[in-house]
Order: sequence, then C-alpha cells, then structure tokens
Amino acid sequence: MFMGASTKQGYEIAEKSREIVRSLIADKTKELSNEERSIVERIVHSTADPEYADITKMSKDFVRASRNSIENKKDILTDINMVKTGINKYPGEVNCYIKDERTVTIAKEYNITRAAAAIRVAAENDFEGIAVVGNAPTALLEILNLFNKGKINVSSVIGVPVGFVGAAESKKALEQTEIPYLVTEGPKGGTPVAVAAVNSLINLKKE
Repeated sequence: MFMGASTKQGYEIAEKSREIVRSLIADKTKELSNEERSIVERIVHSTADPEYADITKMSKDFVRASRNSIENKKDILTDINMVKTGINKYPGEVNCYIKDERTVTIAKEYNITRAAAAIRVAAENDFEGIAVVGNAPTALLEILNLFNKGKINVSSVIGVPVGFVGAAESKKALEQTEIPYLVTEGPKGGTPVAVAAVNSLINLKKE
C-alpha cells in the first residue's frame, strides 16, 4: 500500500499525486532531511494545501525520537477518536481516552475540557510514547503541564490543533520545551494533518 493505494490504478494515482506535491513544494523542502521531507509531502498530499510546507516545523530530534518510539512499539496517544481511527498498520497500542468514564468525572470535578481530562487519564495509565493532538489545544497544553511536573512520559509530540482560540499559542508553547515536536504554525492543523504525520512516521519505520 502506498499513500493509501491498494490497487494498480490507485497506486498510479497516488504516485502521480506525490509527483505533483513534490514539484509544488520542492523549493520549500530542499533543506529538510529525506525523512522530514517525506512527512511534509504526506501532509500536503492529505490536505491538498501546499502552505503546509511553509508552516510545518519539526525539532531536530523529532524524527529520531519518534522512530525510536515506533520501533519499540510504544503507545500512541490521540486527543480524539477520529485521529485514532485514521492511524493504520501500527503494531503497538493506539489509545484515546476522550470517552472514558474517568475522563468525564475529571472534567466535571476540575472544570476542564474533556480533551484535557483525557490526557490526565492517560498519565494515570502510565502512558509512554508519541502524543498526537489534532484538534484540542487544551489537550496539548495539558500534556505540557503534566510533562513539566514529571507526570507524563512522551517520546515526542505531534501538536497540530486547529482553530482560532488557543491553537497557535499552544503550539508555540510546545516549541519552547525540550520535547521533540512537530507543529503547524498558526491556526491551521486538524485530523488530516495529525493522521498524515503519524502514518508517515510508521511508513518510515517500514522503509
């Protein structure tokens, strides 16, 4: 399977699409490593938006830390189930606690969002691995809060929440930490970006 293709015709379409993407963003990705370029290409391909080549930023240790986590089959944590559903062919566990009963209880008790409460549940479950936030800035901020307190162990964070309230600020906060990260600057992001980034990393491991 290549970029979601499973038939000859699908493969040809996917290959043509990737050629177009490469031509559109070649100048913007020439300073990236092959692995980083592959991730950005998949994000642009998934969104049909070349601007992601400008706004996708990765720390220097992001690919190495993420690949090491995947090779060791550590867990992947997502902020919502839609992101979890999009992640495929990962031999490890992919978890989301947004609908967990404990999440609802914590959210009500502390007057926080369910997305933030779900991160607390993950920490209580001794989560260790890659955290992926595609929608909720409050989930990303809670990861940073718990990390600073030594209560959650993240190998890397894909922080691409979308929206005009808190999204850009939460991503800037992630960039200022020591956590290996991938972010999309500004309000853009979302489920397709998060899923594309994770699946690209999983495919890098296979390659």
